[in-house]
Parts: sequence; structure tokens; C-alpha cells
Amino acid sequence: MKPAGRARLELGLEVRAATVRYGSITALSAVDAAVEPGVVLGIIGPNGSGKSTLIRVLAGVRPLDAGEVRLDGRPLQALARRELGREIALVPQETRVMFPMRVRDLVRLGRSPHLGPFGWEHARDLRAAHEAMRHAGVLELADRPIDELSGGERQRVVLARALAQEPSILLLDEPTTYLDLRHTVELLDLIGDLCHAHRLAVALVLHDLNLAAMYCDRLLLLSQGRVHAAGTPREVLTYRDLCAVYGTELYVAPNDVTGQVVVLPLARSFRERVRLG
Repeated sequence: MKPAGRARLELGLEVRAATVRYGSITALSAVDAAVEPGVVLGIIGPNGSGKSTLIRVLAGVRPLDAGEVRLDGRPLQALARRELGREIALVPQETRVMFPMRVRDLVRLGRSPHLGPFGWEHARDLRAAHEAMRHAGVLELADRPIDELSGGERQRVVLARALAQEPSILLLDEPTTYLDLRHTVELLDLIGDLCHAHRLAVALVLHDLNLAAMYCDRLLLLSQGRVHAAGTPREVLTYRDLCAVYGTELYVAPNDVTGQVVVLPLARSFRERVRLG
């Protein structure tokens, strides 16, 4: 999406030796990762492996117990919230709206980091919100109350709010939750287009390994808070690594149509057959 109001910078995020603890539980342990312009980074791994925590760390909403995060070489904690809001947009797993509002009003909240001290909107802010709704496919919902929408519709509205920020870096935590097949591929197509055509830096958490193989340029496979593997989908989505991390037998083979890796779980009868050779 072409920025409506300003020249967008090509910025990247780098996390070094990131460690996060929740009491006695270590959610992340010495994790290194980079979110680069023009690259879609997929963060994958089983439940509890630290994926959502890493996205929150990258967004600056979860402080580190050790390590550092840098935006364009600058420590994230040294930047003001408004400056972070101009460059980094986060689409969380779920968004709670505390007050009744229309879709267009929620999307326009994405312009908050760009507004002056009195919060006055200008024509460029309205254009940015309109374009964000159009790209996210929610323009026809603009006058609908947000609490009347389905989960999938609401997820696309939250994406539109993030796009209205005109960020340099887009972070998404399971963005395809609640979406049907058509809206899933449309959303991921849009994210890929924004990344590759406009050099947006993108990191997203995905549970569907087949979508990760198809849409991500690079993958980070987490296991128990540590990086188990990192690289291209072909390098990361291997039978050996996936079975080790997910703790079950899987079918891993190239897709005849896309050439990308296909990963399928196996029912018990097939798992037993594999074990018996």
C-alpha cells in the first residue's frame, strides 16, 4: 500500500539474545532474530514455544529480562511510544474494543501516532484510513458497529487499523485466526504484496505450516523458547526437525503444484505404520 501522507523509511528490527521470564518459566531463551525490509519472516513452533512472546518483544510491548531489540540500530526502549507507533504496527491475536464504535472510527485510530498535539485529522489521515480499509477488504463495512462483526471481519478491520499507521514494520500474531479459506489467502496475498512491492518488513506467527511454506521468505522455528532452526522454508521444514519439535510423526513432501513443502499430521494408525517401518 503506497503511503498517503509521508515517505516511508525502510527500517528493520533486530533482536539479540532475547530472554523473557514469566516467574519461574522461561518463555524465550537467548533468541536471535531479524525482521528485514522486503522479507516475510514466519515464526512457527508448537504451543508454548514462545511465538507470541517474541512478537510482543519485537513490538516493544513486552520488556526483555535480558538481551536487546534494535530498530534501525537504535535500542527500542530508547524510542518514544509515538515514534514506535509511526514505524511499527502490531496485529494481535485478539483485539478488545471497550467502547461501541464504527469500523471507520476504529481504523482511524491507526492514525493516532501521526496526529498533532490536538489530535486534529487532516485530509491525508482520512485518505490513509480509506486506503487501509480498501486494501483489507472492509470498506463496505465502514459504517458497521465493530461489535456486530464476525471474528473474521473484525480481524480484517484490525489489519486495516494497522495499515492506516503506514508502518515500516508489520507484526502479526496468528492473523488468519477466524478467517475462512478465501479470506486467509487474500490476507496473506496482501501482506506479501505490501512486503515485496513496498519493502515492508513483516513478521507473522503462523500455526499452519503449509501457509508458512507458501507465503514466508524465511522461517524461525521455536521450541521451548529457543531457536531450533532458521532459514528458508526448505531449510527449516524438514521431516527430522518438525518431528523432533512437534513430537509426532508427520508427512513432509514437496507439493506437485507449488513446489513448496507440504506438511500433514498423521492419524494414529498411520503413525503406528510409520513406526513399524
